[in-house]
Amino acid sequence: MEAEMSSTRESPVYDELVDLLADSADAARLSSFRISKEKQARLDALLEKNRGGLLAEDESDELDAFEHFEHLVRLLKARTLKKQGK
Repeated sequence: MEAEMSSTRESPVYDELVDLLADSADAARLSSFRISKEKQARLDALLEKNRGGLLAEDESDELDAFEHFEHLVRLLKARTLKKQGK
């Protein structure tokens, strides 16, 4: 999982997408963005199962998707603030 995340973090295509989105993002709305309570509850359940070593393969894939999403949101928030000089 970590090796997969590392390759995504270094992808120039990923950076291009983040730049494109950051150019038109509303910094205030973006900085206050949070996933829904339902998705947060699902993430919490997956993390708990992961700590216990009980994740099924499809759940592991789902947790990976949450991690990729979180990384994208963090990049987008940081890039948006940087572009707006904050």
